[in-house]
This record gives sequence, structure tokens and C-alpha cells, in this order.
Amino acid sequence: MAQFPKKITDDPYAAAVLIRRLITEQGVVYWRRYLIAFALMALAAGATAAATYVLGQVINQAYVDKNIPGIAMFSGLTVALLFIKGVATYGHMVILTKISNAILATNQRQLFAKLMRESVGFFSERHSSEFLARLTAGAKSITDVLNMLVNAIGRDLLMLLAMIGVMVWQDPLMSFIGLVAVPPAMLVLRKLVKRIKGLAFNQFTGTADIMETMQESLQGIRTVKAFTLEETMQKRIDENIAIVERNANKMARVANRSNPLMEMLGGFAVAGCLMYGGYAVVALNATPGAFFSFMTAFLMATEPAKRLARLNIDLNSQLVGARMLLEVVDSPASEQSDDDKPALKLSDARIELRDVSFAYRSGETVLNRMNFTAEPGKVTALVGPSGGGKSTVLGLLLRFYEVTQGDIVIDGQSISSVSRKSLRAQTAYVGQDVYLFRDTIRNNIAFGKPGASEDEIVEAAKAACAHDFIMGFPLGYDTPVGEHGTQLSGGQRQRIAVARALLKNAPVILLDEATAALDSESERQVQEAIEHLCQNRTTIVIAHRLHTIMHADCILVIEGGEIVEQGRHDELLRRGGRYASFFRLQHRDAEAAPVLAYSANS
Repeated sequence: MAQFPKKITDDPYAAAVLIRRLITEQGVVYWRRYLIAFALMALAAGATAAATYVLGQVINQAYVDKNIPGIAMFSGLTVALLFIKGVATYGHMVILTKISNAILATNQRQLFAKLMRESVGFFSERHSSEFLARLTAGAKSITDVLNMLVNAIGRDLLMLLAMIGVMVWQDPLMSFIGLVAVPPAMLVLRKLVKRIKGLAFNQFTGTADIMETMQESLQGIRTVKAFTLEETMQKRIDENIAIVERNANKMARVANRSNPLMEMLGGFAVAGCLMYGGYAVVALNATPGAFFSFMTAFLMATEPAKRLARLNIDLNSQLVGARMLLEVVDSPASEQSDDDKPALKLSDARIELRDVSFAYRSGETVLNRMNFTAEPGKVTALVGPSGGGKSTVLGLLLRFYEVTQGDIVIDGQSISSVSRKSLRAQTAYVGQDVYLFRDTIRNNIAFGKPGASEDEIVEAAKAACAHDFIMGFPLGYDTPVGEHGTQLSGGQRQRIAVARALLKNAPVILLDEATAALDSESERQVQEAIEHLCQNRTTIVIAHRLHTIMHADCILVIEGGEIVEQGRHDELLRRGGRYASFFRLQHRDAEAAPVLAYSANS
């Protein structure tokens, strides 16, 4: 027994610790509302107890005193008491529901805020459906736990005590007979708690798996259709659903395993009370009203008694979801707030990488002591084979990741010594995979500058060569883009992204293969929009299509995390090195493309 408190302390998510935490951190905030709810619960319990007592008086007035006015008076009193019970019950249920909604909203906001403080690397290791499950089921579990505790104390316990009071008032000995079933029932229920914990955890993870398969199937519906994966995805989700269904059935069997025994024990108690009560009326001249009142109170006490007996099982099943949410909220943020650091102040926007090394995982170096300077107002292009570390450079510039060794300096200021917010506020990023939010075209552009005027949005769209196609839609700028922007073509999405970056008007531009996935016509339009974007700004661009960066001020060829060549386009071609090899290869492929197309058609 001496080790029991130690075990609870060691596990911050043990049931007792978790319950205490939910009460002190979340329940106490609404203590005034809870106090009112408890008062209404007490009123409901008292009215119910009084009604059961008055029912006995109605029986006595009818069968003993033969008093019709007395029957009418006590019947009216019963109606009044039950009405008071109904109003009090309504009141406390509304109050508890409002508290639950407030706590649910608070936890959902808290979890989302915590996720916004995580780094990009944090999410690359997890599936988004996991957080959806934690956001919905986890937050609801917390409100369910608090509701169970409040209802157990305020509704069930008070009701049970009120009913026991009526029973003892009417016949103490018969009350003792009615309560003999409680101890064995509690012993049975204690054995089921551990089993319930494991099943509840499996239920949570299984539900998350279903959400994961559903989300991936819908978001990748084009791939599913193109590769005729309907049956494969159906099979996968069928397996996930079957696992959850089996687990839910097992949980139902375990959670309700005690019911037959409890009902049998309750049956013995009822039979004992009936036998003794009948004997008391017949042989001991007890009034039938007292017997009727006692049995009414006894039967009304069985439901709150059952709920209290099952409280430990129900709590432990819900605490699993609460733990899933709190584990994320409690974990240290992988991207700690650094708003207390000085803001980045730019004059020229000269970017320097000084002996920068980086590895996503220990022993797997991605960048190796890289050095280069992106001159102010000029375009610096990064080219080279995939996996060389080009995109990693942009990730480090945006501080999605922190450098392992070395430093990145902008206008003499180390980016690690300034706040991330100020760094990102002065940087505009356009990637190959443009993300548009499920909103209108106008609002997606406006994300570049919250509060932007209509004129500013239109001007940015015109500079991005997007205004004409936007006005071609019946709703113009109010056109919904759909989930992930699926209502627009690839080129249209890219130009919206460029317009968003233009509206931001940042002095530093980062472009990650912004035209790689486009056809020639779309590429020409997006390239024209990008030229507007890069004017008089320090630009770092990653490109696989070398003809798009032929006019760059400096081209860096990156292989294996190192710069193997650098210079302008003409210089690199004259050297006949890696860049020249890449360029000739692409030029030859471009010339061969029409022949291949003709061969395919023939």
C-alpha cells in the first residue's frame, strides 16, 4: 500500500491524477455555474424524495382513511413536486451543457494553438488524422469526464441519498435488507476497469485509422480513380472498420458483463423487501402507504445506484481520450515561441550561408559546410539532382528547421537570433505544390496581407497575370477554389500563389520549382508573373527546368549537400562541367519530345 501514491505520482496520466487535474484546471473555472447546477440537482432530488413520501400518504388516504379530499390534496402536491423536479432538472441540464460546450471549445482551441507552435518536422512524422481524432474525440472525452463526475455527485449521489432517506424514514430494517446487494456488486465492477482501459485505447486508435484511410482516399481521389484503387481502399477501410467494430463489441461485452449479476442481486434485494414489507403490513399492522412509499423510493434508487457502481468503468473509458489530447498539449512545443527576440531589420536583404551543415536524422548529412551569398535585389538559382539539399536550404531560411552547424545571416543578423515571426513576415514563399485554402479566390490572395483592400488584391492579381482568368469566372474574385484549390488548374493555382506573395510585398522571395509541374503555356504565364514578383527583391529560386533560370544573376549547382559549381549561365556552359551536362541533357530531351509524341501517336 505504501507504493500506491508513488505509482500515481510517477504516471502523470494515471486515472486519479488525471481526474484531479481536470477538476482543478478546467472544472474549477466554472465553479459558480456548477454551484447553481448542484443546487438545482439537490432541489430535484428533494422534490423526488418528497413525491415518493407523498405517494405513500395518497395510499393511506385511499385505503386506510377513505378520505377523498385528502387524496385530492396529496395528489395535487405530488403534481407540484414533480413539476418542481422537472424545472430543476431542465435548469441543471442546460447549465451543464453550456459548461461542457465552453470546456470543449477551450480544449479544441488549446490543442490547435499547440499544433501551431510545432515545427514542420513534427508533422512529417505523424498523420493529420491523428490530430483530428485528438481534437474531436479527445476534447469531448474531457467534457464527458467532468459531466460524469458532476452528475455522479450532484444527480446520482444526491438522488440516492434522498431515496435512502425516505426508505430509512419509512422502515430502517427493510432499508438494510435493500442495501445488502451493494458490496458484492462493487467487487465485481472493480475487476473490469483494467480491461476497459485497454479496449478504450484500441477504440481510439482504430477510429483514427478509419479517419486516416477516409482522408487519404478523398484527398487522393484522382489517384484512386486513375489507378483503379477503389477496391483496394475499400478493402483497407473495411479492415479498419471491422477492427473497430470487433473492439466495440468486445467493449460492450466487458462493460455490460456485470449487468446480469447486478440485476440478480437487485432481484434478491427487491424480493427480500417485498416479503418483509408484506409481512409487516399483514402481521405488524404497518400502513400500506409506508410500504408503497418505501418500495417506490427503493425502485427509484436502483438507477442512480447502478450508474454510481459503473462510474469507475465509464470514467476509465473516457479518460483514454482525455489523455490522448493532453499528451499533445503537455508536450514541449518543438517550435518554442521566440517573440521576445529582436525583430529582423532589413536594409539590403543580403543573405549569407556560412559553413552551414544540416541533417534530418543523426548520421545522415543533407548539407555539408555550405557557403554562398544571395546578393540584394538579384536572383540566385539553385540547381542539381533531386535529393541534393536544395529544398532544405529554403526550409532552413524559413527556420522550418534549425541548422546543425554554421549560421545563416541576413544583413549581418543571424536568423537564429531574431524572431521567427519577423523573419517569415519579410519572406514570401511560392512552392511547386501550391496550397490554397477552401475559400474564395479573393480571400486566398488576401492571406498574403490580412486586411488588404480590394484595390490591392486586384493589383496583385493583375501583376501575377491572374486577373483575366479570375474575371472569366461568373463569380469573379468570389469564386470558391474548392478543397486544396481543386476547382482551378495548376497554372491558375500557381498564379494565385504568386499574387498572394506579391501582396505580401516581402523583400526576400523563395521559389521552390514554382513552374515544374506546368505545361508550356501555363509556365510562360507563371514565369511572367514571377518576373514581376522578383523585381528589386532578393530571390532564391530552385529550378529543374534550366531554361527558366538562364538569366539568373548567380547559379549554384548543388550535389550531395555541397556546391560543386557556381556562376552565370554562359560561364557555366563554357566550363563544360555539371551544369553544362544537365543543360545539354535537358535540351536533348526537349528536342526528342516531339518525335516521341509522334511515335506514340503512330
